[in-house]
Amino acid sequence: MKHLQTGVLIAATLSAGLMAGLFAAFAYAVMPGLAKSSDHTLVEAMRSINKAILNPVFMLPFMGAIPLLGLAVVLAWRGHGRSALPWLIAALVLYLVAFMVTSGVNVPLNDRLARAGGLGDAGQLAATRADFESKWVLWNVVRALLHTASFACLLWALLAHGAHRPHENGRTDASVRTSAPVGSVSPGHPSAAH
Repeated sequence: MKHLQTGVLIAATLSAGLMAGLFAAFAYAVMPGLAKSSDHTLVEAMRSINKAILNPVFMLPFMGAIPLLGLAVVLAWRGHGRSALPWLIAALVLYLVAFMVTSGVNVPLNDRLARAGGLGDAGQLAATRADFESKWVLWNVVRALLHTASFACLLWALLAHGAHRPHENGRTDASVRTSAPVGSVSPGHPSAAH
């Protein structure tokens, strides 16, 4: 059970980390770079990115993190390492809120951008950009922060999970260490004869 929990937790952390990195990169590099470009360049680039990103390399961690996080919560609740449970629940909630931001705000903006008119009319391009850019950038920053917070919770959950080591008789290392008073010597220890 411990190995399954560890594997699921690592997979969930990797998935969440990939999403946090992707959306953060858009926040601090891609969109600031496109902000300095022409209306035509921004609209064309975002349309191309929105088409290209719909691939298994993106969809697997983006969608797969949710069942992995749910499974990690269930395994922590039913198995070892319950000290990680609050962090796993927080990570799942944060990830779900970020997912809702993407599906409720950013994706509809992407769809509206795709349906907007052609790239030939300068006035229409400026209006299309104005309708898209500021809202998309704002909500991308929101989801980047949420995904980063989820990833941070998962890192802390990994630490809590790794610190929990079950002992052979079912007690934790901490309970074994505190079972004998400090400074006491077991009867069979050589120093007990002195």
